Formats: sequence, structure tokens, C-alpha cells
Amino acid sequence: MSTTAPVDEGEQYTVEIDEMGEEGDGIADVEDFVIVVPDASMGERVTVEIESVQDDFATAEVVGSD
Repeated sequence: MSTTAPVDEGEQYTVEIDEMGEEGDGIADVEDFVIVVPDASMGERVTVEIESVQDDFATAEVVGSD
């Protein structure tokens, strides 16, 4: 079953990093959709810009922090 991602490339979101991936990337979510955020730390609240969207996750770049 295919679902539409709740994010689009170029959009910005403020998210909290609530997990760390196996390769050290921060993991956040928007509407239960996984966002992989390189160079982010656990517990950090950051503004990210979506760089690419796959079927089951997106990658984003940190563009600001709270």
C-alpha cells in the first residue's frame, strides 16, 4: 500500500530529534513520517529543510536551531 508523504522537497519544519540512526544521523518525524537529519543530536530542536522524499522516509538539512 502506497501512501503520500506528508512533506515535500523544499519545505521547512521545526522538529525534535528523538532517535539516532545506526550511522549517527538524527531521526525525527512529521506526522509519523521519518525524517533523517544528518549532523543533528539527540534531543536537539531544529528547523530543517526537506532535501529528498522517498516512499518511507525523507532526508533533511538543518537550517536553524532553537
